[in-house]
Amino acid sequence: MLRNGAAGGGGAAAGGGGGQRPVRVWCDGCYDMVHYGHSNQLRQARAMGDYLIVGVHTDDDITLTIDGKDTYEEVKTAGRYRECKRTQGVSTTDLVGRMLLMTKAHHSNIDEDLDYRKHTDNFGKGPKGHSPWTGVSQFLQTSQKIIQFASGKEPQPGDTIIYVAGAFDLFHVGHVDFLEKVHQLAEKPYIIAGLHFDQEVNRYKGKNYPIMNIHERTLSVLACRYVSEVVIGAPYAVTADLLDHFRVTLVCHGMTEVVPDKDGSDPYEEPKQRGIFQLVDSGSNLTTDLIVQRIIKNRLEFEARNQKKEAKELAVLEAMKRLEEEKH
Repeated sequence: MLRNGAAGGGGAAAGGGGGQRPVRVWCDGCYDMVHYGHSNQLRQARAMGDYLIVGVHTDDDITLTIDGKDTYEEVKTAGRYRECKRTQGVSTTDLVGRMLLMTKAHHSNIDEDLDYRKHTDNFGKGPKGHSPWTGVSQFLQTSQKIIQFASGKEPQPGDTIIYVAGAFDLFHVGHVDFLEKVHQLAEKPYIIAGLHFDQEVNRYKGKNYPIMNIHERTLSVLACRYVSEVVIGAPYAVTADLLDHFRVTLVCHGMTEVVPDKDGSDPYEEPKQRGIFQLVDSGSNLTTDLIVQRIIKNRLEFEARNQKKEAKELAVLEAMKRLEEEKH
C-alpha cells in the first residue's frame, strides 16, 4: 500500500510477492478537485508496481480514526505499506480559497495582498487551532518538479506534431477529454500544449483568473498522458515563427470562444491561412467557470466541511500525541 506523505493525499498498498509475480498497487484518497499534487502521488505510486488501482473516498480521507488507530495498520504489519512524498505548496483548500476570495495574489509576479494572507492563515481554520494537513503552504517551482512531470520524449520521424493553446486552468476532465480527442486525430501524435502567462489569461478571462498560476498549470498539464511537451508562456497569437520552430502540422482548439488578440486580430489567423487549423469537440460540458460557480454556490457547505475535517485532524494529532506519551 502506498500513502501520500500527509493525510489528505491518500494512501496506497503494494501487493508485493516474489519472483515474476506482477505487483498490484492500491492507492486511495478523496481526490477532490484533482490537482498536480494528486497526480504526483499517483505517479510515484505507479512507479512502485505494475498495476495501479485507485480508490476514491467520500468526504473524509483522514488516515487515522479519532481514537488514533491507524487505518493502514494491517498492511503495515504485512510489510506491504509504502509512503509517497507529498507535493508541497498545493491543496484543494488553497485553490477553493482563491475562487471564493477573488484575489490575484497567486498570479506570478504579483505581491501577496492582505486578503490572501488572511486566507492562508485562517481559511477553514477551526476554533481549536490549525491542522498541518488541511492548511495552505506556498508553492515554489523548481526545475526538479518539472523534470518529475515531463515525459522527456522528443518528436520522432513520422510523428504528427499537434499544437493546442490555452489557460488549462484548474486542469479538469473537460481538458482531458479534449486532449484525448486531439490525440485520436493521428496515428503517432505528439501534442504540444502552449500555456499563456497569467496576465494574458486575466486579459481574456477577467475577474481573478487564472485560479492556478503559470507554474502550477504547467505541472497539471505535464501530468496528462496525452501531452508530450509544454510551452510555458506561449504567445496568445499562434505565429508563423512558433509553427515553424516546432514543425507543427496541425493546430487544434476546442469549442470554447476564441477572444481576439489585443489588436483585434484572430489569434489563429496564421494556422487558418495554412489550412492546418481544426476545431475539436471534446463532448464534455465541464469548464473551469462551471467549477468555480459550483464552489461559490456551495461556499458555506464547503467551509463547514473543511472545518469538520480539520477538527478531526486535530483530534487525531492529539490522539497520536497521547499514544506516544503512553509509550514512554
